[in-house]
Amino acid sequence: SGATAVIEGCSANGCEYMTGGVAVILGAAGNNFAAGMTGGRAYVFDETGDFEAVVNPETVVLRAFADGDDDHECLTLVERHWTETKSPKARRLLDDWANARQKFWVVEPRELLARQKKIADAAKSA
Repeated sequence: SGATAVIEGCSANGCEYMTGGVAVILGAAGNNFAAGMTGGRAYVFDETGDFEAVVNPETVVLRAFADGDDDHECLTLVERHWTETKSPKARRLLDDWANARQKFWVVEPRELLARQKKIADAAKSA
């Protein structure tokens, strides 16, 4: 936890009990993805449209990839992956980023979102 990783796919239990850091998954993910995830964030490229079916929804929420921070962070990590590995998959995504970015999910832990909301609410009422 706390690491930054870009991988091209994972089997069952990917990002299980993740407590921090950022993971970018450029390929398929196996069942029970993000079970027990309490921190960090994962960006998952859902090329086939079946990612929602393998996520463990008990502790995380999925949301569509958004402009701004999501785009910048994920793109930067995919670019770095390309630079360091010369991955053909990363190159294909970068060459068509406008379309590829529409197939990413952001996976965030409910616990972290609840803490962020409390902090934001406290700041508003201060």
